[in-house]
Amino acid sequence: MVMPLRDDDADRRIVPVVTYALIAINIIVWLIELSLGEKFINGWSEVPFEITHNTDLVGLQSINADGQSIPIHLYAGPKPIYLTLLSAMFMHASWMHLGGNMLYLWIFGDNIEDRIGHAKFLIFYLLCGLAASLAQTMFQTNSIIPNLGASGAIAGVLGAYLILFPKRKVQVLVARQVVAWPAIAVLGLWIALQIFSQVSVVGGQGGGVAYMAHIGGFVAGLALIFLFGGRRTPPPAEVLPGGSS
Repeated sequence: MVMPLRDDDADRRIVPVVTYALIAINIIVWLIELSLGEKFINGWSEVPFEITHNTDLVGLQSINADGQSIPIHLYAGPKPIYLTLLSAMFMHASWMHLGGNMLYLWIFGDNIEDRIGHAKFLIFYLLCGLAASLAQTMFQTNSIIPNLGASGAIAGVLGAYLILFPKRKVQVLVARQVVAWPAIAVLGLWIALQIFSQVSVVGGQGGGVAYMAHIGGFVAGLALIFLFGGRRTPPPAEVLPGGSS
C-alpha cells in the first residue's frame, strides 16, 4: 500500500482558504448524512439513470449483482435532479472514504490553489467533479446505484498536480516506511491503479467504487489546468518565502 502523507509546500505564497473551505464543507455534509441517514443519502446522491432519463426515482428498486437481486430504496432528490451532480460531490459513504479523500485534497489542493488563485481553483474543482460524475454516468447510463464522493473532483486536482509539479517530492508511506517519491511516480501509480481496476470490473458493478469517475476527473484536470493558468511560470525567487525582497 502506498499512502501519501505530505508534500513540499515551501514555495506556497497564499493561505489556501478554498481548499480549507472545501474540506470543511465535506465534513459538514458528512455530519448531515449521519443525522438524516438513508433518506438524505439516497435522495441527494447522483444516480446515473436519473441523470440520463431526467427523472427522479422514488421507492423500492432492485439491483442485480452476482446473479442476486438486492433491494435499494431511493428517495426524492432536488429539483431539477441534475443538482445531484453537484451535491453528490460533497457526500461520502464512510469515515474512511471521507478521511482518504480529504487527505488527498489537503496534500495536493493547496498547491493548485496557490498557482491559479482562489476563485479559479474553486471553479476548476467543481468542473473536474462534474466531469467525473458525467464520465461515470455515461459509462453506466442505466445504473440505479447512487454515486457519491469527492474523489472525482480530487482526481482532477491530482491531474493538475502531475502537470505542474511532476518532480516535487511527496512523502509516502510504503509498507511501514516513509519515503520521498517524485509526484510523477505517486500520481502515475495512482491513475494506473484506477485504470487497471476499471478494466477489471468492466461489465460488473465495480465493487462500489466509481473508477470511471476517478479517470474522468483526472483527465479533466490534465486538460483544464492549462485553461486555468497552468502554463504560468512560478513566481521569481525574490517573492517567495525566504527570498531577497
